[in-house]
Amino acid sequence: MTPFATSAVVFAFLAGGTLVGMRVSAALPNHHLDTPSKEVVRLGMGVIGTMAALVLGLVIGDARSTFDAEAQALRASAADVLMLDRMLGEYGPETQEARSLLKRAVAHRLGLVEDSSDPALESPEVAPRVRHVEAKIRALGPGNDEQRELRARALDLVSDLMKTRWLALEAAEDSIPTVFLVVLVFWLSALFWSFGLYAPRNATVVAVLFLCALSVAASIFVILEMGDPFTGLVRVSGEPLRFALENLGP
Repeated sequence: MTPFATSAVVFAFLAGGTLVGMRVSAALPNHHLDTPSKEVVRLGMGVIGTMAALVLGLVIGDARSTFDAEAQALRASAADVLMLDRMLGEYGPETQEARSLLKRAVAHRLGLVEDSSDPALESPEVAPRVRHVEAKIRALGPGNDEQRELRARALDLVSDLMKTRWLALEAAEDSIPTVFLVVLVFWLSALFWSFGLYAPRNATVVAVLFLCALSVAASIFVILEMGDPFTGLVRVSGEPLRFALENLGP
């Protein structure tokens, strides 16, 4: 389910909880709605509201951490690519094929970051991998100590690029578990049910409660979007990769 669809379901549950609370309120005897009953319900929902607020804050923080980690990994990869290209250029003209593959790999990665919905970008013909660059570097035959050092440092950078990529993929897989999201929505629905239970039944109150439900659903949408930084509306900027691509050698 997409983040938009999930947030729409969350909004439906919260708004439905409000309406159910108002319907239940109209059907309950008056002694169920007196001040002592209201205070007990308010205390109980206060506990649920506190737990929901704490959990929602933690989830938002975790989603932001994932987003920032992906952005940092992209910047680190762009810096490593520029360093790798410079070292290959210093090695000599025999690295031209490896540099060409590196440039194609960066262009491909930039295309995925900026337009992950394009299926053509996944084609093997336009998706050179870093391991191909590594194979070309390993095939080099250093003729002196300087070339041997450059080759070793280049292989270290390739290893760092691959490690950064795997860490980024692992971080991108961290999202809100379905059970966790269901429990959170249940808490919030119960909270909005209590709002509707004792709320005056007029258009202004209903509009305000629906606006609150929409705000909570929007926060769930942002959390889910940030949990997948390379798709959707909230995505990591590809500017570091674009800068690297523009500054790579021929």
